[in-house]
Amino acid sequence: MVWGTFTAAHIISLFVAVILNVALYFILKNKSDKIKTIVLLVFSSFGILAIIYNLVAWNSPLEYLPFHMCNINALLIPVALITKNKRVGNLLLLWSIGALIALVVNHMAQDYELFKIVFLQYFLSHTFEFGIPILIFALKLIPMDPKTIPSTLIISFIILTVIHFINLGLNNYIVKNDLRDWEGNLIVVNYMFTIYPDNPALQFFYNLIPYPYFYVLPIIPVFAAYLLLIYSPILIKEQNKSENNHLE
Repeated sequence: MVWGTFTAAHIISLFVAVILNVALYFILKNKSDKIKTIVLLVFSSFGILAIIYNLVAWNSPLEYLPFHMCNINALLIPVALITKNKRVGNLLLLWSIGALIALVVNHMAQDYELFKIVFLQYFLSHTFEFGIPILIFALKLIPMDPKTIPSTLIISFIILTVIHFINLGLNNYIVKNDLRDWEGNLIVVNYMFTIYPDNPALQFFYNLIPYPYFYVLPIIPVFAAYLLLIYSPILIKEQNKSENNHLE
């Protein structure tokens, strides 16, 4: 049976992804910070193992370098857990969206057969790349801080730009050396989809701005709106506290 997109198997798997992370929260919520950190580090290894698997399994490593949003998330999660760095932790809260999109809009993996290793590495890695950043805050390992919104947006813009130039450099190298994948097709890398859209949401932006790289830039204001939304309870609480102090 294949995974499919919005099939019964796909929809059930999304519920399973949520259940796994919710269960992990209830298992860990009364544990010490040390235990929480160790357990989350163990589960974060699914993302690292998926990167290694894809680098060696397809005989086409240039296509599977860890330059997609969810891959970078997988590499940064252990850093956040070990260092408890507030800026990195809050950055992950935004970047975990990439893993969620990969689970929901799964057309790149829709033909994977259930319970085969290729499916399991994709499903488990993205499940915890999405869930662990949320658990980091839910379990109070790192505090949510609205003051990190500017740094989150700036870092996201810088990484997006750097990845685009990596795409350009790699594709130029590939053409010059006529590098082909296992099917004999010329390799084209499109990390973080800065070259062309690969899902309906990005296609919308590309229809508005039909130019590589530039079409993804409107995502930054969308990110800003999302961050303001998720931090709004904290911002409102701080505003009310400030007004009360002023009245006193």
